[in-house]
Amino acid sequence: MADYQETLDFSSYAALGDSFTEGLNDPGPDGAFAGWADRLAGMLAARRPDGDFRYANLAVRGRLLDQIATEQVPQIRRIQPDLVTLCAGGNDILRPGSDPDLTAERFEAAVVELREHTGTLLICTGFDTKDVPVLRHLRGKIATYNAHLRAIADRNGCQVADLWSLRSVHDRRAWSDDRLHLSPEGHQRVALLAARSLGLPVAADPEAPWPARPEPTAAEQRRENLQWARTYLLPWVGRRLRGESSGDHVEAKRPELLPL
Repeated sequence: MADYQETLDFSSYAALGDSFTEGLNDPGPDGAFAGWADRLAGMLAARRPDGDFRYANLAVRGRLLDQIATEQVPQIRRIQPDLVTLCAGGNDILRPGSDPDLTAERFEAAVVELREHTGTLLICTGFDTKDVPVLRHLRGKIATYNAHLRAIADRNGCQVADLWSLRSVHDRRAWSDDRLHLSPEGHQRVALLAARSLGLPVAADPEAPWPARPEPTAAEQRRENLQWARTYLLPWVGRRLRGESSGDHVEAKRPELLPL
């Protein structure tokens, strides 16, 4: 694993993955999605006063693990950044009949290839879905996959951002209205966790308490659930039935290492 001194001197960073890493529902100043990876890149760039820092984000929403391995992982051989983050497999685990053991085997194959072409590799575990409607029944599969990811990290010298143990994202405010993607503050919490996992000092605690607020009534919660189902759940199910992906015809927002 990279030691503390090495983590302070990254001059380039490439992020791989799906909508989580693309940064959906976290609009930046230019209107494009930012997300935790862009926020982490900003933290890394700030540690290089000479301005010599480059960043690529190859993540695309809806991508399955095999697509990430085919489309994104080979690009690392070409650009060879100092740091790579790989967060993948979540969309696979969501699919009926998916096997977390087999998904982990394919994930490790991608990790082995990446380790040949980058100095430091950070991977992310999956979130704990115990409080998430519809997804809570997948908690056991996610936990199994996470156990594999930790073993893969140990075998291959990777750093780990443990999203499962990030308790602050259990607050509803960490998630956007679709309940599948993080809110801007949720992305910030993950960026802080990732930075800390790399050994970087961070300006805020990713587990800092949220401001107090009144809890919704049962009636308000029912109305919110019905609105969510109509607006987000039914279209999501429809895309699955039609074999469509939200990432169809979407390209990576930063396919090359460029100054941040």
